[in-house]
Amino acid sequence: MVTCGADEAGRGCIAGSLFVAGVVLLRPLSGLADSKTLSRKRRFALRESIQQNARFVVVRFGSIDIDALGLSACLARALRQICEELPAEQYLFDGNTNFGIRDFQPIIKGDSTIPSISAASILAKCAKDDEMLALHAQYPDYGFDKHCGYGTKAHIAAIAKHGFLPIHRKSFHVKALQNTFAY
Repeated sequence: MVTCGADEAGRGCIAGSLFVAGVVLLRPLSGLADSKTLSRKRRFALRESIQQNARFVVVRFGSIDIDALGLSACLARALRQICEELPAEQYLFDGNTNFGIRDFQPIIKGDSTIPSISAASILAKCAKDDEMLALHAQYPDYGFDKHCGYGTKAHIAAIAKHGFLPIHRKSFHVKALQNTFAY
């Protein structure tokens, strides 16, 4: 059975894009795992192997899209696009919901148990890593190379000191900064 696995990276970030990847593996690959359990170096090495041995698509929604449409709508659109671009007999998505896309079956902890979802997890996280490393080069005072856009204490402190950037998601209200700045 041809299976397309999908996963996302950047869902809980307060800065940067959401990436959703879909992967149909053409042959078994070793070393696949939940991207969060792998080092950045290992993820990048596996990305090359996945890209050479799979059909895949990576969908990106930037902070402006997320603010305008909402995170759930962006995820639903990405899953629809993956269905359109990657024909398969079965579609699996890591998590507990399919965002209303009936073709996708949600699988809790699928990124650590289903190889095609693990591969999608790695491609989505590598895309997020690429974006955040580029943003770190552009805005080194924010530490994007370390926290990848998540709302860590260091990131909150950088926002308090240097202000919000256009890549910050306005729809994500950061309690610690509510009275500090307006976007």
